[in-house]
Amino acid sequence: MGDLTGATWRKSTRSSDSGNCVEVADNLRDVVGVRDSKDVQGPALAFAAATWRAFVAGVRADSLS
Repeated sequence: MGDLTGATWRKSTRSSDSGNCVEVADNLRDVVGVRDSKDVQGPALAFAAATWRAFVAGVRADSLS
């Protein structure tokens, strides 16, 4: 896991122009990439797709603490 070859990166539609954003690549089958939009050549985090879905569900439910 962790191969981000072929990743298509995007910023959230809720991102502002302040530059404090992350980009997500969720077009790959088993992995989701996350990186700093200000440093696109820098490191990226890779999450199992199921782990990322659980994180997003937690954010939407406001259940993370």
